[in-house]
Amino acid sequence: MKTLKIAFHGENAANFRQGFETLVDPRHQIVDLSDTLAGLGEREHYESADVIVGIKLNREMPVPQQAGLFHAPSAGTDAIDTALLPPGTVLCNCFGHEHAIAEYVMAALLQRHVPLAQADADLRQQRWTYWAGRPTALRSELGAQTLGLLGFGHISQAILARAKAFGMRVTVANRSPIHDERVDQAFTLDQLPAFMASADAIVVSLPLAAQTTGIVGAEAFTAMRPDALILNVGRGPVIDEQALYDALAQRRIGGAIIDTWYRYPTPDQAECAPSRLDFASLPNLLMTPHMSGWTSGTVRRRQQTMADNIQRWLNGQPLNNLLWPKA
Repeated sequence: MKTLKIAFHGENAANFRQGFETLVDPRHQIVDLSDTLAGLGEREHYESADVIVGIKLNREMPVPQQAGLFHAPSAGTDAIDTALLPPGTVLCNCFGHEHAIAEYVMAALLQRHVPLAQADADLRQQRWTYWAGRPTALRSELGAQTLGLLGFGHISQAILARAKAFGMRVTVANRSPIHDERVDQAFTLDQLPAFMASADAIVVSLPLAAQTTGIVGAEAFTAMRPDALILNVGRGPVIDEQALYDALAQRRIGGAIIDTWYRYPTPDQAECAPSRLDFASLPNLLMTPHMSGWTSGTVRRRQQTMADNIQRWLNGQPLNNLLWPKA
């Protein structure tokens, strides 16, 4: 069997490096490369690698001369310029994060209905705010709510299963038709205002593309129920930045839980605000730092996907999650 040079390029790919040698043929050579490829011999390793694990490829980088498989260790591949891939190179990505994200979404939704933290804080001050029997202590139930899923890929399907376990009604808006008996009502993307009005909480999990950038804008927020919640676990710019801020600042919707943003740290700036707008000042917003899918389970599942695809590629078998060349 051919032995391969497998290059893990950059800080993101390094998250999936530990223990990877136990998942592939031990004869393969695995090299660890920095984001800048500025270390001794790094450019040569990158150019001569048979398999590259990484999340970016642009014109400022050396061209991979030998790579037959370029594997993103994530779902998003928008930073990989496929025009720079050598002829015959295939591009695959990884999922495996849908279970973790679904748990995040359910936890975020539940906190609106089961105020554990506030009840604990109050009781520590001898305030029995949520004592059963008090009319003012009555709370709502998640199972009485309608959940809207914008997009119907791996993430939304995992959320759907958990929402149904809670007894929720579920609506979906998607580009292609939905054939799932668990979905209570389906919309196409050109029916977006009607979909946005259909639910008590909307979860956005669409990938970022030309067609989805800013798809949730002012019109979509106007259509939402005034007490509805929006959650973004897809890509930040799928929701128009200014429209989101205005809807929250003007209290035209009930609130938001945002995990994916408009600005991120860079190698030159380790910490930064997640937007040019002052989202941090808004009391009806819960902000998290793109954490929803990041669990040990996600790492293990993605490692296994990459290891399996390396073996499939060597054997000439069909690859999982093949993105390029497009069929």
